[in-house]
This record gives sequence, C-alpha cells and structure tokens, in this order.
Amino acid sequence: MVDVVCMGELLIDFVAMETGVTVGEASGFVKAAGGAPANVAVAVKRLGLSSAFIGQVGRDPFGDYLTETLRGLGVDVSGLKSTDKANTALAFVALGEGGERTFSFYRNPSADMLMTPDDVDYTLIDGCRAFHFGSVSMIAEPSRAATLAAAKHAADAGKWVSYDPNLRLALWPSEDAAREGMMAGFDYATSVKISEDELDFLTGGDVYQLWRERTRLIVVTHGSRGATAYTLDGFLLVEGQGVTAVDTTGAGDAFTGGLLTQLLTAADLDGMLADVSKLGNVLHFANTVGALATTQKGAIPALPTREQVEEMARTAG
Repeated sequence: MVDVVCMGELLIDFVAMETGVTVGEASGFVKAAGGAPANVAVAVKRLGLSSAFIGQVGRDPFGDYLTETLRGLGVDVSGLKSTDKANTALAFVALGEGGERTFSFYRNPSADMLMTPDDVDYTLIDGCRAFHFGSVSMIAEPSRAATLAAAKHAADAGKWVSYDPNLRLALWPSEDAAREGMMAGFDYATSVKISEDELDFLTGGDVYQLWRERTRLIVVTHGSRGATAYTLDGFLLVEGQGVTAVDTTGAGDAFTGGLLTQLLTAADLDGMLADVSKLGNVLHFANTVGALATTQKGAIPALPTREQVEEMARTAG
C-alpha cells in the first residue's frame, strides 16, 4: 500500500538560465524533472509519506532519466510505462521578475498523451489512501479517457481523490474546450487545489459553482499572498510565507503535496472539515511547502523536506 498515487504528465523542464528573457533569447537552460502530478508525488515523498506515479514516457534518454529520477527519490514507479510511439514531453520555461514563468511545450503528441485506460495500473490505485490527478492529461485522447477512468475507479473505491484543474491554455484547442475539459475532473474530486486565476477562468470567481456531491474541500491559492480553504461550513484565509522567489515552477504542486500530507495525517479529519477554522495549521504548512519550492530553479529539485518546512515555520513563527 502507498499513501498517495499520482497520475498524469511526466516531462523535462528546461528552465532558462537568465531572468527576464524569452525562451528564444535565453543563452542556456537548466534541465529539471517536472510535470505537475509527478511534482506532487515527489513532494509527498519528501514530506514523509509514500507515493507512486502512474504515467508514460518515451523509450528515449529523457524517459530513462525521468524514471530513474523518480525511482531515486523513492517514488514507486511500477505504474510508469514507456512507449516507442512518441517521445518524452519537454517544456522550455522562461522566468520573469519574481520567478513568474511562461512555457513552450514540445508534445505533439508526447508519450504521456498516448496512455490508454488499459495502461492504467488499477491495483496500484486499489492499494492507496489518496489518488491525485490534474487536467493536462485530459486535453486529448486517449490520455483523457485513461485519466477519467482512473479517477472514477478511485472515487468508486472510496479513495480520497485530489484534483488540480491546472490551466495551460496554450495546450487546449480553445478556451471553451479548456473550460469543458477541466470541469470534468470535479465530478470525482474530494479535494481541489485551484489558483485564483484558474477559478476566475472557470467560474468568474465563484468557488461553490465547482462543488459536487463528493466535494469536501476546495483550496484557492493566491501565490505569495497565501491560500483560502472553503468547506460547506465557510472559508478561512491563511497568509503566505515571505521568501525571495527564484522560480515559481511547481510551487502549486508543492502546496498540493503539503496539503495532502497534512490531510492524510490529521488526527480528526472529519472534525477539521466540519469546522473550517481548524484548517489553519494545514494551510500554514502547505503555504510553507509552496514558498520553499520557489527558492531555487526547477520543480522537483526545489521540493523541500519536512524538516526544512518545520524549520521555516519555526523561524517565521
């Protein structure tokens, strides 16, 4: 059994060496393992729980590198497949002031997009406590069908299902297609992590339009300003941790890893969700994980350990 199974894209982020230049203007790039669900899997592991990853890479040097990176970090990769029908996905990342980034993707198609429902390791999901997925793997078939089949399987099995409606508009054929595709994931989610920009894109800012029968918690992130938790009981805002951001790539995924870790280790989760004021420590921890992930380049290389998070929380407190 593993605590958290994550499913979706696994790719190489090439992060520009300079700040304030476009991808085309950059003199060079730093290679880093990435992909939102993979980032969450590593974040969970580094914070002290066990994790596994379901996905697909190409049978190429980048795919080998990613597989060995996850394995070396302690993530169960028994559900990670490889294919010779497409290459591993790549993303080139340009950094603006404050670490904000823009992406140029090379995935037309990439290996992760070719994963089918038959490729999913459902026994791995059966043995987990929580299942996490995002919206990028739902952009095109057959990976869309594979992702939704896995999410439904997890929900039907009574698992805690975590969803990140991660908006990468350039990868969708249109804004309408993005809204429709992203909304499909909410039907299976127990908890949702969504940025305020994504919330505005989907509903104009109304959190409760996203609420479904299974939903128990929606957390809206506000970057350096912290995050707000919403339950049917109300909402709670917890301010973020002040750091000097170098690269915000993966900060939301780090936050999600921190959030899941705290929810799964809570002594009285039902009580916390029944009284939103009790979620303060959970949000503070997740905010700290997300903040620390911005202090160096790359997503996975920047993910902190529980000891680093607790030390920062003590120092800031």
